Amino acid sequence: MGYTRKLAIRNFIVEGFLILASLVVLLPLVILILGSFKTSAEVLSFSLSLPDTWQFSNYVRVFQEGGLSRAFLNSILITGVSSIINIVASSAAAFILARRETKLSGTIYMYFFMGLIAPMSIITTIRVVQGLGFYGSITSVILIYAALNTAFSVFLYSGFIKTIPRALDEVAFLEGASVFGVFFRIVTPLILPVNATVAIMVFMSVWNDITIPVYFLTDSSTWTMPLSIYNFYGKYSRDWNLIFANLVLTSLPVFILYLFGQKYIVSGLTAGAVKG
Repeated sequence: MGYTRKLAIRNFIVEGFLILASLVVLLPLVILILGSFKTSAEVLSFSLSLPDTWQFSNYVRVFQEGGLSRAFLNSILITGVSSIINIVASSAAAFILARRETKLSGTIYMYFFMGLIAPMSIITTIRVVQGLGFYGSITSVILIYAALNTAFSVFLYSGFIKTIPRALDEVAFLEGASVFGVFFRIVTPLILPVNATVAIMVFMSVWNDITIPVYFLTDSSTWTMPLSIYNFYGKYSRDWNLIFANLVLTSLPVFILYLFGQKYIVSGLTAGAVKG
């Protein structure tokens, strides 16, 4: 009885802590959403009260004056292409590294693994991009994002591919399949859960980032959504209702993606962690 009571008390404390942590996260989000429908005077209270009059015109004004249509297309292009490049390159690299158990492949795998903790050198990257002639273009940002997320993706793919029996590869080779055939016809259909996980994680990482666009996108016509928010804040720093509306519009695609793709994130991370 004593143990049961202690367990109940512990569960009560844990649940209370989780509820408190959830409120800490949710309350600012609720204030953000409600504030986006208020007037510039009402929003300054930063309260949970409902607007006196729901100002849907805030979103229309933000979309028209904030240049969100162009920024939205740029963000979709950058996140989409960088995700595809990352998935194809990382899964192919992980397949080779997982199947060839040599010292060289082990060294290369550790090189990728170090990328999880090694910081990016902005100055060096700028010099390289300038030397390639891509500086200021969307292409440079796409390639940088695809490379930045490679380490994490290879780590996930390698763990999952190692669980796939080698017998499948051997049977395919006996039937005359090439390495590319084995990868695209045998391995690729089996790693779809990890593909979904990598796509969602890379999408959210790229969509929310502002550091790379600030340094590498010099023309306003190439700006992404986070960078457009930064510029919008400089113009309307006193109109928090418009800033809140801008933030809601920018966060909406990521929220929808995570809402429908969270099960794939969990399944993909679990599958990739079976072996490492």
